Amino acid sequence: MGEKVNFAVIGAGRIGRLHAEHLAHRIAGAQLVAIADLRLKAAEECAASLGVSQAFQDHRRILDDPDVQAVVICSSTDTHASLIAEAAAAGKHIFCEKPIALELKQIDDALAEVAAAGVKLQVGFNRRFDPNFRRIWELVQEGKIGEPHLLRIASRDPAPPPIEYIKVSGGIFLDMMIHDFDMARYLVDDEVQELYAVGGVRIDPNIGKAGDIDTAIVTLKFAGGCFGTIDNSRQAAYGYDQRVEVFGSKGMASTENNTSNRSRLSTSEAVQEDLPLYFFMERYIDSYLNEMNAFVECTIKDTDPPVTGSDARIPVVMGKAARLSYEQNRPVALSEIS
Repeated sequence: MGEKVNFAVIGAGRIGRLHAEHLAHRIAGAQLVAIADLRLKAAEECAASLGVSQAFQDHRRILDDPDVQAVVICSSTDTHASLIAEAAAAGKHIFCEKPIALELKQIDDALAEVAAAGVKLQVGFNRRFDPNFRRIWELVQEGKIGEPHLLRIASRDPAPPPIEYIKVSGGIFLDMMIHDFDMARYLVDDEVQELYAVGGVRIDPNIGKAGDIDTAIVTLKFAGGCFGTIDNSRQAAYGYDQRVEVFGSKGMASTENNTSNRSRLSTSEAVQEDLPLYFFMERYIDSYLNEMNAFVECTIKDTDPPVTGSDARIPVVMGKAARLSYEQNRPVALSEIS
């Protein structure tokens, strides 16, 4: 493939617009040539704002275009698997937001289409590309903390999403904690064998009425002997809370929340600093750019994507195991799901 890859974005919502802006203006190896969305006005507005000449309502106009070499799928979750299959059949390299699907058969069918077509697929677990978390991974890989013994992940949103979203999200384990399941595998560099989940409704009774929970803790048992805990809350009054710690035989690596600045005021009354960044788009803006740069690079250099379809499947297995554990109040081995 040449020095520049011709991209098209399918889905002009919040995350689609972000990826489109990066591809249009911030990634040297990419050229954004088209945008599609079922809401034609959304596609047209996004395209016009970025100087892109082509905007469509029908994504097939993109897939039928031989000049488009890669697509970025940012549509609703229930369309991901079918769009991956269509794009693979059209010979396009694929970046898809997580998850591929909420059901394993749909994931497996989509991955089979990708394998048969011989195209690249990267899935958007962007937190792997966050500079803070990436540094923790590097320290673990370099042996700075020795053998990992304990992992702790805290992931708490500033406010719950709308109830209508909750109803179709797949639940807290497949919607929110799925990022943390991926981060656990990534940081420890090992597979989880068994997990145990507890949770409840501590924030909004309407979330419970929608069939979900808003507060959860999951304990993890890794194949190599490390243990982990993940806690999620749909509402942290102080902002977007994202912290990680890996403790090992030689030491510990940890990272705290990002704030708008690193200043601190110390007086006789208190030591004060700014609250964490409030929204995930602010907190992880660098990671979104980094992950797309990585995908563009792998298409140009013909290397494997850094987050594969298999990487995307395993957190869904973990999410289903966590839900089963919560419902049955017992540890669940991942082998029971996969």
